[in-house]
Amino acid sequence: MTKLLIDVVIFLASALIAVPLSVRLGFGAVLGYLVAGIMIGPWVLKLVTDVDAILHFSELGIVLMMFVIGLEMRVDALWAMRRTIFGYGTMQMTVCAAALFAIFVVLGLPWRIALTGGLALSLSSTAMVMSELQQRGLMNMPTGRAAFGILLFQDMAAIPLIALLPLLAPKVAVSTADPGWLVALQALAMLLAVVLAGRYLLQFVLRVITSIEVPEIFTAFALLWIVGIALLMQTVHLSMSLGAFVAGVLLADSDYRHQIEIDMAPFKGLLLGLFFIAVGTSIDFGVLLREPVRVAVLVVALVSIKTIAQWLLANRFGVPASQRSYFAILLSQGGEFAFVVMAASLAAGVIDRRQSSLVTLVVALSMVATPLLLVVHRRFSLSSVSREPG
Repeated sequence: MTKLLIDVVIFLASALIAVPLSVRLGFGAVLGYLVAGIMIGPWVLKLVTDVDAILHFSELGIVLMMFVIGLEMRVDALWAMRRTIFGYGTMQMTVCAAALFAIFVVLGLPWRIALTGGLALSLSSTAMVMSELQQRGLMNMPTGRAAFGILLFQDMAAIPLIALLPLLAPKVAVSTADPGWLVALQALAMLLAVVLAGRYLLQFVLRVITSIEVPEIFTAFALLWIVGIALLMQTVHLSMSLGAFVAGVLLADSDYRHQIEIDMAPFKGLLLGLFFIAVGTSIDFGVLLREPVRVAVLVVALVSIKTIAQWLLANRFGVPASQRSYFAILLSQGGEFAFVVMAASLAAGVIDRRQSSLVTLVVALSMVATPLLLVVHRRFSLSSVSREPG
């Protein structure tokens, strides 16, 4: 218990120091959280060492963020975005994965590793992108809708990606895992069960709990609903964030939507900050010291390729010309789901531990690079406007 309280104090203190400083310097809150994680992590001050446990717990921040977004997304609005989600999402992921695969093959990586890396790194960070869009008030703009559709599709791509990994192993081992078609069927069945429960039982339960007139019980049920649905989705290999989004959509038409959103806001902000701190602590500077040139080349290649690909696709996605470079940079990093793909690839024997550590480091550093690139972009954009004749 004492160790837990000490860790809480460390996280809160590091955030209180690093985040205001980062915001004051114009770098934004996300970079402040990342720097705080680096400073308290095992490579600098060594105040926090159990990185994996913190990273898993901090994913609740992404879960709550996706739930709040789901609260604002009615079913009819989601249906209207089907082209954005499946069309734009498929196009973005295919183009980025193909470009990254080609570069990895040119760099001499075996095709299996190149394909795994290309698919994993084609995914962007839901936590980082959605946090930025919400801060800038762009969620309901063409740029925000395109980015949201792409990220939602990436979350839904979990099943085919994980199912593909054992097929890429050099030697196909005897496995007791369920076949891909059964995994997909289980996921659809779970999704249908959750939707039916949300449609026919949720409103009744909320009315009963509200009648008790104990606010903390209402908040407790809301947390139970979010985390419970997220965990159920995870058991059938869907992402927790997708499960939380579905949980939010099922409450979008509820009379209790605004109260739940108000109750969840503090949890969402703190846990999302904790996630970025955990990413900072997970950066393995040992890999960076052993292979600095390779790491630098891979980070630059990842960010550059994704930026160029998404800038070229932005016109097809309906992003205004003035925001295409912003949109491209915003989605240029690797995502948190890449950590899951790398762990699954390691378990399937597709990659070894050194390669997994290398890719994980590249993803983390690309997430650090994004806020810096956005600051440069904003300053360049402002200077360009100031140079225009009045």
